[in-house]
Amino acid sequence: MGLTAPDKASVLAIDAGNSKTDVAVVTAEGEVLATARGGGFRPPAVGVEAAMDALAEPVTRALAEAGLPAVSHVSACLANADLPVEEEQLATALHARAWGASVDVRNDTFAILRAGVAEPRGVAVVCGAGINCVGMRPDGRTARFPALGRISGDWGGGWGLAEEALWHAARAEDGRGEPTALARTLPAHFALPSMYALIEALHLDHVDHTRRHELTPVLFETAARGDAIARSIVDRLAEEVATMATVALTRLDLLAEHTPVLLGGSVLAAGHPQLDTGVRDLLTTRAPKADVHVVTASPVLGAALLGLDHLGARAEAHARARAHWEA
Repeated sequence: MGLTAPDKASVLAIDAGNSKTDVAVVTAEGEVLATARGGGFRPPAVGVEAAMDALAEPVTRALAEAGLPAVSHVSACLANADLPVEEEQLATALHARAWGASVDVRNDTFAILRAGVAEPRGVAVVCGAGINCVGMRPDGRTARFPALGRISGDWGGGWGLAEEALWHAARAEDGRGEPTALARTLPAHFALPSMYALIEALHLDHVDHTRRHELTPVLFETAARGDAIARSIVDRLAEEVATMATVALTRLDLLAEHTPVLLGGSVLAAGHPQLDTGVRDLLTTRAPKADVHVVTASPVLGAALLGLDHLGARAEAHARARAHWEA
């Protein structure tokens, strides 16, 4: 497929997560010409080409609304782009779609980081279904982790927290572990009388396995009521978040400089007091110059700002784009 170059420099910003995709077309001056939303981006589940076909639907709508056949640069922050080799594979697939003259693919955690900082400098820890951490400097240096689960040394994320809570609750009920209210609160969430009943329901798919993530808020509610085991799990997550941020700051030689450390994702953005206080207290000791705050801006803004960085856009363009999403 041939590429028709746009008359003026422009960016196609893509933030594609497992559950939804946001795209935007932005001029080099930071004017947002069009936006669109589509479904989830899941290459591991459906294959790269099928995932690209799904991505094409909101991209085509946004380009049509913007009145452009293509853009100068595609800035794509994609879920499941966890390794450089995966970023390269996805970049090749995007090039083949001819939506832009150049393509830059990053893990979607970079979109959250860039959305929360005034310049491409800082560290972000994201805890939603999984957990990940990235960092960047204006000179292009980055810090990142594979974020592939336990095989890459990860602990935490909503799914992992639910599994940990189930483990402790099961052992509490049968006597192998310490008592915990989780043995009552977890099955009660599904209107079941015991952990044995919940284990059976999960094993036999009477409760769909995808609903396990619903137990993460139950864990935090149980911790807030003072349960020692639940509180210990939350404390461990705070430890993990602080460790990832500190390691990323160290890798980028930013530990001794005032640097934004952003917290994002459904778990870290939920405002759990014990978790928030734990993360901040640990970072006060380990990275006293870290400026910790929660990211509330839309991740597609981060993809757009990364695209404007690539174009060498002026500060005014970045401010104009940010104002669109923060209005």
